[in-house]
Amino acid sequence: MAGKITPSMMCAPLNQIQHYIDVFEEKKIEYLHIDVMDGHFVPNMMLGTSYISSLRRLTSIPLDIHLMITDPEAKLDWFDIQPGEYVSVHYESTPHVQRALQGIKNKGAKTMVALNPGTPIEVLKYLLPDIDGVLLMTVNPGFAGQKLIPQGLDKIRDTKAYLAEHGYGHVEIEVDGNVSWENIPKMAEAGTDLYVAGTSSLFTDKMSLEESVAKFRSLI
Repeated sequence: MAGKITPSMMCAPLNQIQHYIDVFEEKKIEYLHIDVMDGHFVPNMMLGTSYISSLRRLTSIPLDIHLMITDPEAKLDWFDIQPGEYVSVHYESTPHVQRALQGIKNKGAKTMVALNPGTPIEVLKYLLPDIDGVLLMTVNPGFAGQKLIPQGLDKIRDTKAYLAEHGYGHVEIEVDGNVSWENIPKMAEAGTDLYVAGTSSLFTDKMSLEESVAKFRSLI
């Protein structure tokens, strides 16, 4: 099955946001990736609640909300989570990850656990019944434009195998971090289902946005 593209909206200039959305709708982009950062769990601040509510008014493309915040289970109501959206919470961000996942599920959204590059996939063992997907960070979260941590490709393969071995082969794998033209085919070969597209591929000034989407599709 072909992979899904989920553009990182923090890379889209605000003064051109309507153009980007129009192209994404025309090209049937599957999701819009929203990086929420609190300056605590990660050393940056990004895309908050007002941005999310405004974006929902501009498009019907479902959101893929990546919560890089501490104690997300206490803050889910801030985001007016909608049925059918993806919502990722970091395993490392809370001692109550299952409470956070249940809160997401109660809102009708798809549950994802995000793992930092150094977090072993074995932490998923008792979470598998509670998740629809795993978001693998292939850079340390917080900033765009970082280089791939090479072990990230092995981690995609290992996660794919781990899910299959435990009877959860249907759980999707999303990859976030240096999803570049060079790395996309390697990520596809390793078993990626959803690709967070940022400055190293989709958001480039070397070709039109329409051409970038077409190239991305051809690589996955």
